Parts: sequence; C-alpha cells; structure tokens
Amino acid sequence: MGKTFEALNDSHVDFIMRQKIFFVATAPLSENGSVNLSPKGYDSIRILDAHTIAWIDLGGSGIETHAHLNENGRITLMFCAFDGAASILRVYGRGRAVAMDDPDFPALKDLFPAYDRARAIIKISITRVADSCGWGVPFFDYKDEREQLHRHLEHKPIEEWKEHRYRTNALSVDGLPGLVRRDGRAEPK
Repeated sequence: MGKTFEALNDSHVDFIMRQKIFFVATAPLSENGSVNLSPKGYDSIRILDAHTIAWIDLGGSGIETHAHLNENGRITLMFCAFDGAASILRVYGRGRAVAMDDPDFPALKDLFPAYDRARAIIKISITRVADSCGWGVPFFDYKDEREQLHRHLEHKPIEEWKEHRYRTNALSVDGLPGLVRRDGRAEPK
C-alpha cells in the first residue's frame, strides 16, 4: 500500500536524484483536449526545498507542458526505479513555465550551469507526494545519454534559436497559447 506525504523527505530526494529518467504529465481543462506525457532525461532536475522542484526545459517537438501550465497549472512528475528495489514516486503540484525572457529565468537558469540555453525552467510547488510499490516496472540497464538534443540546441546562434522557438512553439496541439513573448511583439508568420 502506498503512502502520501505533504512534502518531499530526504528519502524521496535521494530516490529522485538517483533516477536517470522521469515523466511529466499535464492536461488541459477541456475534456476534448490532449493529455500530455513526456519523458525527461539528462541532469535536468533540481530540488529547491521540500515543497519546490525545478527542471530545465530544453525544448522539444511540442509546447504542451507550457500551454497546460499557462491554462491551469496542474502537473505531475513520476519517477520509477528501473534498478534496485521496486518503487514509484509521484509528485503532484502547481507548475509555472518560467520562459527564457521572464525576469525570473536567469536566477533559475543558474541552477543548471551545464546548459547554455533553455526554453524555460518549470518550477513546481508541491501539493502532494505519493509512493507506491512499482512491482510492474521492469529492470533496465542505463547505458548513456543521447547527444542529439545538445547538438540541436547549439547549432543555431542564440537569437535565431530563440526566434525559432517562439515561431514553432506558439500554440499547443489543441490551440492553447504556448511559448508567449513577454515583450508584446507579435509572433512572426
């Protein structure tokens, strides 16, 4: 039987930091909207305190997490043990996408010195933590990180990369606002 907690404890933090992958789930308010579930790797997560987690959003093919957080703030992270004792840890909360032009971005970005650029930092205020057995999670051996995302991030000059992000990440698959400029300029067509 799983247990629930109001915040992370030392055991949870240790478990989270040992995982090589975690999963992020968000959903729009509309019953016809698309639920989003994304895997995240790299050294991309930080525990700020027992009630706050941040992860660096390096970008991807869609903008669903941003759009859902902009609309309703709901987010769940799931960590699974693929080695050692069977365990699953879910972290529920209210999230905010702190985009690359947000005044709060530089301070949060400093938590991730290994990355030169990122679309946003997702900051989560934890409302609930739940663990469960994880008996159905198979064993997997970790081999290495893929380098394609790093190469993709670095292949354009920073301003060109930012413009590409604003252009391609303006709307979610359901038409919700995604990456929104803070300076009020219109998106290029």
